[in-house]
Amino acid sequence: MKGIIIKSKGKWYTVRMEDGESMRCRIRGKLRLDDLKLTNPIAVGDEVIIEKEEGQDTAIITGVMPRRNYVVRQSPRKKHYLHMLCANIDQAIVIATIREPHLKPGFIDRFLMTTTPHDIPTIIVVNKMDLWQDEDEAIFGGLKMIYEPLGYPVMAVSALHGDGLDELRALLKDKITFVCGHSGVGKSTLANGIQPGLELATQEISDYSGKGQHTTTFAEMFELKFGGHIIDTPGIKELAFINMEPHDVAHNFVEFFEALQNCKFSDCLHINEPKCAVKAAVETGEISPLRYENYLNIMEDVLNQNHWERKMDW
Repeated sequence: MKGIIIKSKGKWYTVRMEDGESMRCRIRGKLRLDDLKLTNPIAVGDEVIIEKEEGQDTAIITGVMPRRNYVVRQSPRKKHYLHMLCANIDQAIVIATIREPHLKPGFIDRFLMTTTPHDIPTIIVVNKMDLWQDEDEAIFGGLKMIYEPLGYPVMAVSALHGDGLDELRALLKDKITFVCGHSGVGKSTLANGIQPGLELATQEISDYSGKGQHTTTFAEMFELKFGGHIIDTPGIKELAFINMEPHDVAHNFVEFFEALQNCKFSDCLHINEPKCAVKAAVETGEISPLRYENYLNIMEDVLNQNHWERKMDW
């Protein structure tokens, strides 16, 4: 029998069968995603093959169908492992706020590093526009100027007052969407504004150190009455990238990759190399200085975790 995983919690998975019924399942043996070291071999959105356990109302997951994409992050429990957040999605949404909490543009770019390598369309949704003050409209306009030319739509909503929610529903209709946000951005309130009754996870996923956090995590797929599905996980505090090499970072900042052909060195990392087209474009304003700063922060993390012996001139 075949089905799709709609909920993952601990060692148990809820699988929705082709007939619409759901079944509680677990894994027998080991399942792997390519050669990645994963704390969870399957995730919400995976299409799986199951066998019903004799005399039980549960089943065993015996295989996973080929994935068209997936999203992973560094495990909050094991520093050198990855945790798969979801698979087989049509698009992703990263929720941000300008106020309460203040905008964290670094988180936006880190999230894009989880979706861009797999060609997953990603939308930036800025929530809590009802709290904006005069200068915040200009900040929102700046985000649109930075990200929309790169192919990432930016929209503003108020989950509390309903502003922008019709437009957001239109984007969600008939698609499987992974929704993510830094803790405090109002993800649960936004989901209830889109469809009353959705109870999204509010517990925070810690960074890889796991200090001071309860690290049991789960994900769930919710059906939307107007068509489509949302995949939700608890709010993410940090994103790190043990699965990436420095050139992965450089190539997935899309405007940097386009400028690379004009760099002196074909393997330029755009840090302290001479005649770097990216650094020149930052100075002229063709590339956002904010994006470049976030790039350097991500690159520093990746270089440090991979023990690269490269002299950095920040």
